[in-house]
Amino acid sequence: MHSESQYYIMFGPDICGFGNNRLQVILSHKGKYHENNKTLKCRINKDTHLYTLILRPNATYEVKIDNQKVTSGGLEDDWDFLPPKKIKDPYARKPRKWDERQQIEDPDDKKPEDWEDSEFIPDPDAKKPDDWNEAMDGVWEGPLIPNVKYMGEWKPRIIDNPNYQGEWIHPEIDNPKYRPDPTIGHYHNISVLGLDLWQVKSGSIFDNFLLTNDEEFAEEVGNMTWGLRKDVEQQWRELYEEMEKQKEAEETKKKREKERARQEDVWGLDEEDEEDAEEDDEEEAEGSPKQEGSAERASLDQKEAHIDQKDEL
Repeated sequence: MHSESQYYIMFGPDICGFGNNRLQVILSHKGKYHENNKTLKCRINKDTHLYTLILRPNATYEVKIDNQKVTSGGLEDDWDFLPPKKIKDPYARKPRKWDERQQIEDPDDKKPEDWEDSEFIPDPDAKKPDDWNEAMDGVWEGPLIPNVKYMGEWKPRIIDNPNYQGEWIHPEIDNPKYRPDPTIGHYHNISVLGLDLWQVKSGSIFDNFLLTNDEEFAEEVGNMTWGLRKDVEQQWRELYEEMEKQKEAEETKKKREKERARQEDVWGLDEEDEEDAEEDDEEEAEGSPKQEGSAERASLDQKEAHIDQKDEL
């Protein structure tokens, strides 16, 4: 087997980073591979999970995760094996007078006569300059000032449309290209089981693959294998994570203490250097009296020699 080998069914979790989290259910039909039209999500956590696909002879299916149903339906409905049974009538057209507006403006609502909808008005106190020449300067227009009585743009009130007919639905007809196929989901001589794995992180475990035509037996096997281990596995995982958390906390504490000691050491000496410096100080302290004693003895010897010389004279 290799990556290009043909297969009947591809079923299982497909997790790639944070963007791709799907439970793939790909079925082969007449040499083509078809994905499920539904978006099926797999479980994303650190625990082991049990995935089950059931294909029934009546062209229905069911998907379980941890022996709990997550989806079901018909093979023809959820896969594009065949052309659709119904298509839109190519000759149907929406009537021109079909009214899809739920609400309309009230035709009987009129703007009040005193409604001020002009935001700016000519300044009534402005006067045309005496030297204004309309032949040269054009028609004089006074400056505009804000209208203190401005009330905003007037709009008629909104009412329910009495002629509302609802959204127009395109009529459908039987698809002349549709032909039922009783062989959908029927696979014979399944003799090989392969794994298509692409891992960027180690630690994934796959075991206990079962192909059977007995749904009850499949559920029983799942409960006797995965079902017996799932609680113990979760307990061990939680214990391991707690130990790792404590280990990380201890390492962080040691790093902080070491960093604090380094900051407190003004001279940049570590503990060993400090001990060596203390030993050197002790040796110097012990050596000073000896040196002083030797100097005194040398002085006495010189005095004795001088006295002896006088006696000889």
